[in-house]
Amino acid sequence: MSSISLFPCKFSVNSGFIAELSHRLDLSIYTDKELFEDVTERFGGDKEKLKKMMYSKTSVFNQFTLEKEKSINMFRTVLAEKLLSGDRYLFYGLHSMLIPESVSEVLRVIVVDSKEGRMDRGIGERISKSEVKRQIKQHDISAFEWTDFLFAKEAYDSSLYDLVLLVNRSAKSELVEKIVKYYQKTSVLRTLESQRRVKDMSVAAEVENQLLKDGHKVGIDVVDGKVALTVKDSVFNFNGLAASLIRQAMEINGVVSVDVNRVKTYEDSVYRQQKFELPSKVLFVDDEREFVQTVSNRLNSRNVGTYGVYSGEEALTLIPEDKPDVMVLDLKMIGLQGTEVLRRTKELAPEIEVIILTGHGSMQDEKECMELGAFAYLNKPVDIEQLSETIKAANDKAHEKFPALKRAS
Repeated sequence: MSSISLFPCKFSVNSGFIAELSHRLDLSIYTDKELFEDVTERFGGDKEKLKKMMYSKTSVFNQFTLEKEKSINMFRTVLAEKLLSGDRYLFYGLHSMLIPESVSEVLRVIVVDSKEGRMDRGIGERISKSEVKRQIKQHDISAFEWTDFLFAKEAYDSSLYDLVLLVNRSAKSELVEKIVKYYQKTSVLRTLESQRRVKDMSVAAEVENQLLKDGHKVGIDVVDGKVALTVKDSVFNFNGLAASLIRQAMEINGVVSVDVNRVKTYEDSVYRQQKFELPSKVLFVDDEREFVQTVSNRLNSRNVGTYGVYSGEEALTLIPEDKPDVMVLDLKMIGLQGTEVLRRTKELAPEIEVIILTGHGSMQDEKECMELGAFAYLNKPVDIEQLSETIKAANDKAHEKFPALKRAS
């Protein structure tokens, strides 16, 4: 009465392999697509955004929005419900990594072939060589980004699996037989102990959801209802933070006790509770690195999530894949000038509100920028409070004009 989680390796096996394995063991196939559907039905939201959270590179603004953590939390919640249902599944997709190792009733498997074998199998499915190569590269990038975010490990690291099978020209039936044989071991049977671990997974997801809603990102471990929270950053008032975390976690049904620990890291970072009602996707563009870093730090300390780049070209490259809500843009830079960056930004994404910040502008420059759609035109040196308030006003306007930008609470 167990399940299998099978992490994909593009073109290492074909769809017939998945179908045969599920048939042999009478398992219901559960894919990433079905998870996205279940999550949107359970929580609402946008399937395309969920796909982006799973398959795409982590946003530079995620440290402020925690959007990826929130999406993963929803994935975990639904997966825990599936495991608690008593049904048996073949979990096939990147989501299979979200089932904890402690849930021993789920056999964690990966089937991997060589690059040449994967290419041959893809071409055998009547796909062009160049397209097969592109699909393999894209899949591996997504897989490695995913496991790096979750565990700081590579996707094909053997420590992530109970069973690693190398294809090496093995027939489909041989690979299926090897998994079936391993699956039938008593170590992966559904037991009262394994079900307690599934319940712990469910409780951990509820605690995480509670804390994320309040802007807290901490490590969470649950054993028999006993919750251990880990803070990895420096904290100015650890006792106050711990008291708040304990209070919120204890509100969750199934929580018996809560301990909060802090660990030293090599990163020089300070723990901050994120304020989601404040701007969290601000792109700062200026070729003066020290200025960008100083102002970004001061804005971040005011809970204005700011990411800095040092040229107009870099900003325009970032926008298509990681669109900000507000841009703070220097007018006079080496390379592309601010007016040209503003023009192209409005062509690429007119919903981005742009604040011009300059120490060398003229009245004509100001007129041109406002005609191109700038939200505001500020002169250096700028008061940080004035800049912060202007960013907040621009952010409010962006969300009023384009409601789809509104962040999920």
